[in-house]
Amino acid sequence: MTWLKVLSKTRGGLPVRNNMDFSEALLEIKAGKKVARSGWNGAGQFVFLVPGSRFTVNRPPLLGIYPEGTVIDYCPHVDIRNAQGQIVPWLASQGDLMATDWVEV
Repeated sequence: MTWLKVLSKTRGGLPVRNNMDFSEALLEIKAGKKVARSGWNGAGQFVFLVPGSRFTVNRPPLLGIYPEGTVIDYCPHVDIRNAQGQIVPWLASQGDLMATDWVEV
């Protein structure tokens, strides 16, 4: 196995990274890029960073948990666009963590 990264595509004149391991993919995610596994079967799937934010509770479902006006810190996390086009929270599997087929999309 080679650790040479293949820069086979360009976007806006800049190289697009292919064949990354998860640590490299995570750096791309933190930099605001979308990444996916080339081994994923679902078309159009990718993961991305949802930056943290702060908001004031003013509607359900949080209004049923916290009093109106409570300030909530929404922590940064990674979401996935799944094959159905839905955005949901994502957790990496053991296979995802060990894979070397991560690509920038």
